Amino acid sequence: MGTLFEKIAAGEIPAEILYRDERCFVIKDIAPQAPVHLLIIPLRPLKSLAEAQDGDGELLGHLLVVVRKMAQNYSPDGNFRLVANSGESAGQSVPHLHLHLLAGRPFAWPPG
Repeated sequence: MGTLFEKIAAGEIPAEILYRDERCFVIKDIAPQAPVHLLIIPLRPLKSLAEAQDGDGELLGHLLVVVRKMAQNYSPDGNFRLVANSGESAGQSVPHLHLHLLAGRPFAWPPG
């Protein structure tokens, strides 16, 4: 079966993939919360950041390097927010780790 993101990665569900390598891919969020709202998604299914193990450090570090690359390409002023929701009550709607890169507008603190 697989998650929505696994189906997108496999080409079963069409999506505009902005970046892809051997470990992850990047798509635009379908319900953007900012002018730039990208999702950085590992190909290996990991339910959430809360499920990460010691051996996942290399993958998690790689995701952050991809965030930097995407921010350089999609955030002209270099400012962005990075969000990783973990669990339904935190706003995670797909049980597959993904990072939200938001840019293109000012953000308040604390976040809602």
